[in-house]
Amino acid sequence: MRQPGGAKTKKKKPLRGPEAEETLCCCEYLDRTGERSHLAACLCDCQDLDEGCERWLTCRSLPPGMLERIADTFTDRFRLPWLRGAVKIDISLLPPIILLPVFLHVAALHFLLALVILISLPVLVLWYYYLTHRKKGQTLFFLSLGLFSLGYMYYVFLQEVVPQGHVGYSQVILLTCGLILMLVALSQAKRDPGYLHCQISSDEVLCQVSSGNNNNILNRNGLESPNGLYRAAVSGDAVNSKTEGNTKMLAVGPGEDWCTNCQLVRPARAGHCRICGRCVKRLDHHCVWINTCVGEQNHQAFILALCLFLITSVYGISLTLDTICRGKSTIKALFHCPGVYGDYSSALSFTCVWYCAIVTAGMAYILLIQFFNISYNVTEREARIALRENIGRRLLCGLVVDTGQYNRGFLRNWIHFLTLRSAVLHHSDEDIV
Repeated sequence: MRQPGGAKTKKKKPLRGPEAEETLCCCEYLDRTGERSHLAACLCDCQDLDEGCERWLTCRSLPPGMLERIADTFTDRFRLPWLRGAVKIDISLLPPIILLPVFLHVAALHFLLALVILISLPVLVLWYYYLTHRKKGQTLFFLSLGLFSLGYMYYVFLQEVVPQGHVGYSQVILLTCGLILMLVALSQAKRDPGYLHCQISSDEVLCQVSSGNNNNILNRNGLESPNGLYRAAVSGDAVNSKTEGNTKMLAVGPGEDWCTNCQLVRPARAGHCRICGRCVKRLDHHCVWINTCVGEQNHQAFILALCLFLITSVYGISLTLDTICRGKSTIKALFHCPGVYGDYSSALSFTCVWYCAIVTAGMAYILLIQFFNISYNVTEREARIALRENIGRRLLCGLVVDTGQYNRGFLRNWIHFLTLRSAVLHHSDEDIV
């Protein structure tokens, strides 16, 4: 573009980095393209949305990928005003916060409504799990659902159950302490599961190369295996990697693997998580409920959080049923509590009890599988690989797969698991020395 005097005007570049953050007001933000935008214009200038509405009004089909682009645009523009610019909010956090109280309050109106909703909720959650698992994408939906369910159940307990006078202060304090301890264990499980990092020493180089560099030349002296890794056939093999003209020897020891995604040598039992995009030491699985991997450094905290959740949940369920169904045992009151839907407060408490029971049953199943796997010293990842390659034995009605590779007996397997954290600290001290 030229001005009347013939001078060229430079095109304005979008502001980026700290300079942009300092000049943003509370209702402004930088979108995914780096351009400055305003919350008042969050629904403007979306060509995909305009074209989609036009095609919908004219009864024409949408081109492939348009709905995904509209969803990405909406996700990027969904923000809340903040001091130094609008803050982006993950949409997957909102459905549990909005829908869960609505569903539970509607279910408390009638027994049939409670039956339909309590059956539909697990089905919807499983459907969303398989949908996100197929796309291999991260989501905060399950973490939001879990944390908000805990908070809302505790709120209903304090508002509807405690005022009836059958629960003592000591019992409330005990339940609160269990909830706090469970949250502390959960925060520990959310920490580093054991991500592999670049390791450089004087005699060998074990270095992580940028994942965006796909021009590395690899000398594959081994057997190719699934998930983009190569297993060394002989101890002491090496993988040649050329990066920016410098040749580096990546030593591959016994039981170690070369990950082509992370471009590093990983120790035995380590695995690459396709959801997190990183390699984890002794990878068990990627847990959607904590939105991170379960590996060598957080497996114990994960099991502890599950145990504390089950104990606290069962205790809260028994206190609630003992209050609204007096004179009956917990199991009998769960399935037969006459007249509970005659009072809305009791009906809401009873509905929340059944919701907690369903969630507790699911968590108990996960914990049971974990106990079996620990008893046979096998991880979920190793069990899946063993079933796929037909090298494992199904035991206990298919609940556990014994690969036989690391099984050293029940007692030794549990000692190995309980000393995982101490082994990690010992290795880190050796690295420092």
